[in-house]
Amino acid sequence: MKACLHRYWLKEFLRYFCIIQIILLTIFIFIDYLSRIDNFLNSDVTMARGLWCVLLKLPFMFVQFAPACLLLAVIYAFGVMNRNRELMALKASGISVYFLIKPALLAGSVLALAAFFLGETIVPSAMVLSNHIWNQERSGNKNVSHRRSDIWIKSNQGMLHIDFFDPAHERIAGITATTLGKGFKILRRVDAKTGEYHDGKWRLTEVAEQVLNPEKKEYIVRNLPTMELQLDIKPEDLGAVVLQSEEMSWSQLRAYIRQITAEGYDAATYKVDMNGKLAFPFISVILALAGAATGMSSLSRNNLPGAVGVGIVISFLYWFAFGLCISLGYAKILPPLAAAWVSNLVFFCLGGIFLIYIE
Repeated sequence: MKACLHRYWLKEFLRYFCIIQIILLTIFIFIDYLSRIDNFLNSDVTMARGLWCVLLKLPFMFVQFAPACLLLAVIYAFGVMNRNRELMALKASGISVYFLIKPALLAGSVLALAAFFLGETIVPSAMVLSNHIWNQERSGNKNVSHRRSDIWIKSNQGMLHIDFFDPAHERIAGITATTLGKGFKILRRVDAKTGEYHDGKWRLTEVAEQVLNPEKKEYIVRNLPTMELQLDIKPEDLGAVVLQSEEMSWSQLRAYIRQITAEGYDAATYKVDMNGKLAFPFISVILALAGAATGMSSLSRNNLPGAVGVGIVISFLYWFAFGLCISLGYAKILPPLAAAWVSNLVFFCLGGIFLIYIE
């Protein structure tokens, strides 16, 4: 009897979850494609290739939408049972609330594992290809090459090499800018430890400048604490060519953090993202708890659309709280582990308190 009840609930939940997820993903495809269509028309990228660029984001968006879809589906599944007085009958027969939420927690756990699996396999490779179409094929920028950390930029005047770029703080490190003359002779070379972008120029620190004296055919060397330098690239250009956190799996990101830490660079931003890759899927379990409490409340029995609206508000509140904590982690106000998990802990406590109140 109880096993049949769980199967019945899971069947209804799965139906609602698929409907909500399909609707959201379809809306995303239309909005994202239409917002980029002018860029595709003004480039060599065909419309079909542009659509493929958008479709490649679907695995990533599935993972992003999954917790909210689960929350709404759980609310609706329990809300329908609540409105039809099925929950009241089950409680009257001695079945507790904690037994009823077991399939919801199971669904949240399975979805969390599925989201993590997608993040380790399909999502990184799909995002790499999608960003390549958008940043490289669309823009036609052939003068930039990069690995995980190294960036090489070719210009008419010379070459620019950057060891590391921190996208959260728009900071570069390990800069070498060379100006070439005839016969690829180096006319000027600037080496700097770090650089930050201000008012259209890069402000470099701990600078060593070498300038060729054409008369003596020797280099004049100067060591400067700071220098402003006009480079042929902006932070948004660097953000387009370096690998983003969503383009790496958790294991790849961990290896990357070890690499840049060993090279002496600050990996705080990537540490926050690495912890976030574990924390975000886990919210499915917590939102399943919150959704069950909302679906079993008197609000869903009397006003099911209102309960669904509450679920939407809860989803936005979580995304806001999670994004805020991640930003505080980027700013080093919160440790990386706390930045990723504080919002989960808060919502877990609130969901548990709400469920106890319903019981």
